[in-house]
Amino acid sequence: MATEEEESGVKIVADKYRSFLHDEAQNTEWRHGGPPTYDAEWAKGSLEEVVQNAIKSWEMELSHKTRVQDFRTINPDKFKLIVNGELRIVARRFPVGPPRGFAWEVVAVYSGPPVIAFKFRHWGYFEGPFKGHAPTGEMVQFYGVGVLKVDESLRAEDVEIYYDPAELFGGLLKGPSLSDHQQKQIKCPFQK
Repeated sequence: MATEEEESGVKIVADKYRSFLHDEAQNTEWRHGGPPTYDAEWAKGSLEEVVQNAIKSWEMELSHKTRVQDFRTINPDKFKLIVNGELRIVARRFPVGPPRGFAWEVVAVYSGPPVIAFKFRHWGYFEGPFKGHAPTGEMVQFYGVGVLKVDESLRAEDVEIYYDPAELFGGLLKGPSLSDHQQKQIKCPFQK
């Protein structure tokens, strides 16, 4: 019996860098109800693209999965995340509202696996209040450098990220101050 794919004549190409998403356990808890989808055109194979996809896959899990045991891009026995010299826990996120996400873009790759050094841009739109400041809807971005140590399966063991916090927080604090009443009416999705 022919599959639906064969009958339609459309060939579905899986994203080779995120193929594990299709093999996820049925009890994986996702932040937004299910795994995100990605365009298979990302998977071309150059060093830059391999690094871009490794970083984006790791960030996707960090941003969308709620339990460390569901992560497939880290080695949970060795993983540690250091941001600007401080050891951080896995579940930490940058404080920008999620409606359009807070994307990572690798802009330069300085070395390949197993120790990947790279420059990145992290950006999103300020669509939720932050520390008493109203959202502006404007793009918020910052640049930084990272070092990602991976195992033979490209699972992250050590991640070191360095950036200038003033670049990020300058964009988040430029919205007008909210009154106490306004702050109670508009909730930041990351504040409970």
